[in-house]
Amino acid sequence: MPTHKAAEKSIRQQTLRHERNVAHKSRLRTAIKKVVQLTEANDMPAAKEALNQAIPIIDKTCSKGVIHKNKAARHKSRLTLNVNALAATAEKPTAEKPKKTK
Repeated sequence: MPTHKAAEKSIRQQTLRHERNVAHKSRLRTAIKKVVQLTEANDMPAAKEALNQAIPIIDKTCSKGVIHKNKAARHKSRLTLNVNALAATAEKPTAEKPKKTK
């Protein structure tokens, strides 16, 4: 246990910050998982909507200092690439390969 008032105050601040950071991280992970699940399910409109909701959450988590800005950029980049790849495959009609003749 701390013996000085300043040490007691810093412990109070640390616990508040910890709880706040845990909540931000949980919200971030939930948003990312939602986008990933929708892209794996090939649900393009819902994945785009989830991505549009996830990007501000990622930015806010970064601005609060919970995650590093490079980590935020990496998450946004990878999620956007996955959704765009899903959109590209949805636009292309799947053509059958020509059969080889002997």
